[in-house]
Amino acid sequence: MIIAKFLHILGFTVWVGGMFFAYMALRPVAASRLQPEQRLPLWEGVFGKFFPWVWLSIALILGTGIAMMAQIGRPPLYVIIMFVLGILMILIFAHLFFAPYKRVRRAVAAQDWKAGGAALGQVRKLIGTNLILGLVTIAVGALGPLAG
Repeated sequence: MIIAKFLHILGFTVWVGGMFFAYMALRPVAASRLQPEQRLPLWEGVFGKFFPWVWLSIALILGTGIAMMAQIGRPPLYVIIMFVLGILMILIFAHLFFAPYKRVRRAVAAQDWKAGGAALGQVRKLIGTNLILGLVTIAVGALGPLAG
């Protein structure tokens, strides 16, 4: 179970930590210093490198989470809450990946900065939502066992 727990922690650290960096550090600097024709290719490149790691993180988190839940039998409420929040985050990311991110890629290829900016705005909102859900999920996982 220790290896599963380590891989689980590694997965959510990569995913939530990456979102935190992108949202809180890279986004404000890119928005203030780069024009759309520079900013959108930057984001397309960043997402192109980060999103495969997110898919790997999802596989690790889901696989290890289900394995650990199977080992403990009936999971406590905080584990069920983490599982539900995690599934919601996966669904949001899948939508982000297959819809707005796809539009960002198409817009960059066509150099359609207006459409790309609109799609990037959707990506930003979805990442912001997932960042909040991820931080809440981490809090539930860290504090849940202490609730008794």
